[in-house]
Amino acid sequence: MSRSLYICYFGVREPLVQTQVIPYLRELVKGGHEMSLVTFEPAVFDKDGSEEKLKTDLAEQGIDWHWLKYHKRFSVLATAWDIMQGTRFIRRFIAERQPDILHGRVHVPTLMAAVARKLTRRKPKLLFDIRGFFPEEYTDAGIWPENGLLYRSAKRVERWLLKQADGFVVLTEKARDILFPGASETGIDSAGRPVEVIPCCVDMTRFMSSDDSARNEIRNKLGLDGRFVAAYVGAFGGWYLTKETADFFGELKTRRPDTFAMILTQSKPETIEPLLRERGYGSNDFLVTKVLPREIPKYLSGADAAVSFIKNCYSKQASSPTKNAEYLACGLPIIANAGIGDVDKLIGDNRVGALIMDFSSESFATAVNEIANLETNGQHLRDVAAREFDLEKVGGARYRRLYARMLAS
Repeated sequence: MSRSLYICYFGVREPLVQTQVIPYLRELVKGGHEMSLVTFEPAVFDKDGSEEKLKTDLAEQGIDWHWLKYHKRFSVLATAWDIMQGTRFIRRFIAERQPDILHGRVHVPTLMAAVARKLTRRKPKLLFDIRGFFPEEYTDAGIWPENGLLYRSAKRVERWLLKQADGFVVLTEKARDILFPGASETGIDSAGRPVEVIPCCVDMTRFMSSDDSARNEIRNKLGLDGRFVAAYVGAFGGWYLTKETADFFGELKTRRPDTFAMILTQSKPETIEPLLRERGYGSNDFLVTKVLPREIPKYLSGADAAVSFIKNCYSKQASSPTKNAEYLACGLPIIANAGIGDVDKLIGDNRVGALIMDFSSESFATAVNEIANLETNGQHLRDVAAREFDLEKVGGARYRRLYARMLAS
């Protein structure tokens, strides 16, 4: 049995860790791997037993959990301090537990692992779980100036990590083609190292409840009988296009006056509510609320279609929006903009929605018509979700395959 340490620069209680880290670790445990997890927590735990409960819950899932303090003030210095602390922890872990694989989720954790490995005699394999194009994401979002010092420094680190790692994960076929030309045919890069494309997957069993009875229940609860319900899940701002999403809902309202907008978001309601009102939505025409991840299938079961608009920029070629997998798992057709990860191929090849080329009224109108005339059904959409995004059969299987290939090399 192999032993691995997964390094994550987020807190264990964050939704991303709950849905996109821990489920994958459970899948690796199924494959016979001993999995340890270290996270960086933004706040110390209260003396209420919550830390021990989390540790016990994770241990029952086969995950040995550790945590370090996350620092935020003076951002660059704080991150440097966290990297140093993480490196020290990983060095001790290598000495005491002798892991076979160090698994870094994106750049900062992988840097900790790479430096720690340099400073120890034992040399476990290093997995660079690249996910997205981190340096470009920060410049595309306006957080870092384009080609500024922080961007150039991050790219130098990235190039070094690409040399040091023994295996890689990216989220999209587009990202693999950019970073590892030729790997789509062989599954290995020019140096013979394995490269896996693992999109953001969903636990399909969570969405089994999105059936007709669940649909009727939520529609009755919200008073949606006879209405066309368009859903949106996720935050607004940054890469997530608030005005454009509101514009589409406005076009939909014009063409289908019975439309109800279901917005499930962690953003403040005032981010989107005034824009909906400006576009003809009354108080009984929309719901803007925050729900727990486990409640998303229940709410989406009451919808008829779903929207996914993301800023089309270079970094988003590496993006795999989790919301798209969730929409399909609930049997909802997607209205998405072109140029985001592998979404163009997903929609074009599988007849699962409408793809818009720009955010004009004409494109919106065409998308509305395409969704209305889409010759498919909910089961087809769920089947596509299972084939492309199933946590066990896609995500878990590919991680287990990657671990096996790394350990065999």
